[in-house]
Amino acid sequence: MDPREQKDPKEQKDQREQSTTQNELDILEMPVEALAAYWLSIKKLLDTKRDRSLLAAELENTNERLIRHLLDAAVSGLDQELIRRLTRAKTQGLLAEGRRRFEMIRQTLVGIALGENPRLTHIRLMGLMGGPPVTEKRAFELAYGLMSTVGEQDADLPMLLRVDHKQKDDRLAVKMLFYSLAARRNGKQALNEYLPHLRPGYFSEGLSLAADGFEAEFVSRHLMDLRDAILAQARRKMDMATEMCLAIRAQLSYDDVFRVARSFMA
Repeated sequence: MDPREQKDPKEQKDQREQSTTQNELDILEMPVEALAAYWLSIKKLLDTKRDRSLLAAELENTNERLIRHLLDAAVSGLDQELIRRLTRAKTQGLLAEGRRRFEMIRQTLVGIALGENPRLTHIRLMGLMGGPPVTEKRAFELAYGLMSTVGEQDADLPMLLRVDHKQKDDRLAVKMLFYSLAARRNGKQALNEYLPHLRPGYFSEGLSLAADGFEAEFVSRHLMDLRDAILAQARRKMDMATEMCLAIRAQLSYDDVFRVARSFMA
């Protein structure tokens, strides 16, 4: 069966969404300077246009979830301290989601380094997700279907092979199974052929280590350290975004908003 025939309309919609959101704002990936520049540009625009409705317009034009939350709070009637508390809760949820997805990636790559049975990888992934969103049979059908699609002559490899924390849990699990199955079928070293199609980042770095035969313990420790560093930086950026947004809402001067940003920079 053609693997493309296995996709239901929801899966096709998810794939289109993934393809169109790759280049959108993401607070985990943005350099702190770029995030500061984003809020400063909003402040400058507000000072120039003197139209607070610009915040609502910006809210409609971004999909980055913490930024959306902050923009929505900025146009609300909530007081400053309540906004801080609500944003703290939002931040905790987003960081927990990021940690879970980084852990799904880490455990799969450690399994590849160990030569683990893909079924065991699937069990680990389902445990992290708190239960299977799809059955084991369906998950493997989709992963094998992806293997077939990747092998097609006109396959869009950057899109098909892409793995990152922005992917929904069920789709990320299928991608992880794909890599686990590919390593089992063709050997770890064969995974090197996928690397040129991957964006630099957490997954590609870990995949390179596993494919090159580094010990599983080293792969695991390195990815844990990298995960923790990414999440610590993300928390600091989220705190900066919160305080800059509140400063803009309080109508502080551009220079004072910039002072807020500098407080979070090394």
